[in-house]
Amino acid sequence: MKIVIAGAGEVGSHLAKMLSNESNEITVIDTSQERLENLKASADVITVEGNPSAIHVLQEAGISSADLFIAVNPSESQDVNIVSAMLAKKLGAKKATARINNEEYLTYENKYLFTEMGIDLMFYPEKIAAGEILDLLKRTASSDSLEFARGKLHMAVFKLEEDSPLIGMNMVEFSQLAQEEGFKFRVVAISRKNDTIIPKFDTKFKYHDLVFIISKREGMDMLLKYVGKHNIEVNSVMILGGSPIGEMLAKQLSKQIDSIKLIEKNKEKCLDLSEKLPDNVVVVNGDGRNSDLLLEESIREYDAFVAVTNSTETNILACVAAKGFGIQRTIAEVENLEYIKLAESMGVDAVINKKLITASRIFKFTLSNKVRFIKYMSGTNAEVLEYIVAPDTKITKAALKDLNFPRNAIIGGVIRGNESYIAVGDTKIEAYDRVAVFALPDAVKEVDKFFK
Repeated sequence: MKIVIAGAGEVGSHLAKMLSNESNEITVIDTSQERLENLKASADVITVEGNPSAIHVLQEAGISSADLFIAVNPSESQDVNIVSAMLAKKLGAKKATARINNEEYLTYENKYLFTEMGIDLMFYPEKIAAGEILDLLKRTASSDSLEFARGKLHMAVFKLEEDSPLIGMNMVEFSQLAQEEGFKFRVVAISRKNDTIIPKFDTKFKYHDLVFIISKREGMDMLLKYVGKHNIEVNSVMILGGSPIGEMLAKQLSKQIDSIKLIEKNKEKCLDLSEKLPDNVVVVNGDGRNSDLLLEESIREYDAFVAVTNSTETNILACVAAKGFGIQRTIAEVENLEYIKLAESMGVDAVINKKLITASRIFKFTLSNKVRFIKYMSGTNAEVLEYIVAPDTKITKAALKDLNFPRNAIIGGVIRGNESYIAVGDTKIEAYDRVAVFALPDAVKEVDKFFK
């Protein structure tokens, strides 16, 4: 697939590296030669220096034969992203996507307007991140989670602490438990240090493993007992950082709970936020890195603490401090990918990363049209995909155990009509099933062939 990316910033560079690993032909456009040189040193890409909203620059990048155009200049360059995406489509790109920073564009009427102008997908990473944090505050026992078919199946990530009943148990023993419970859940992967493992029968669970489990709705309470976790009810939240994520999160939370406090060190931004946010959001001007300030603002009275400043280091350290004050649920925005594992090892309950969120949305465009969605789960480089099964595809030809399915991928669950099933070796996939797949990066293209 030929892909043209406009923007060699953090998001664009991450996408370029990821997509170039999938045997795609990648061309990156940026106005900064320095950013392009840095990217070229770490990824197999073609670079073009120039403004992506200039027609001659797009033509130099080979836009007329591009399968996909991705405009991911920083959020302040929204107009450039929109114009370049529209031009790219008119000049021959099969699909065009654009990063935006305006919620107004995402209303149903306005999305239709932009579709008419040729933009197939608009994504607002900060809004998506706020939504993900909201979900993490609802399901507090897990580090990350994902729902299929309005909750008929759940994918959740659990960190095994020293009191977890799973530690020392192997997959055979856990499978026997699942069988006793009527196959209501299944382990699909384990993240250990820097490795993601698709577990075998003799794989043992260890302290601090991140365990990825798919479960039927009625199996979740039982599952929490086995992993040694429980959900807490979140009725009050302290937010550090008046960033777009912090603002949108506070606005959405205000409709659900009464006690929300947002701390921001920029005085002008505080005044602006206090005017825009609902009355049940208290805005405080101060530096959240100061533990004395957090104590003065009664941090111990809050159920959850969310750090979404522009500094990854600040977010991690503030969450560690909050944990020290007894906060049961901490969530940090961690934009440096190499810091995600560090944050988890320091006790941060969950992390959010805009690059991974954006990559999930865009990567879907490089796969078959049977993929409903794709998501990167925190703590791993693997993807979770949901497919709608077309008739006569390879996946329908035999039971799973007889299909020679890629070894670095696993089918976790199946939704058939109103029923959901945990997939086992004897499961046979049927046309129009919705199938949840967990796959390591090197297996995604092979998995896709089973559904084409």
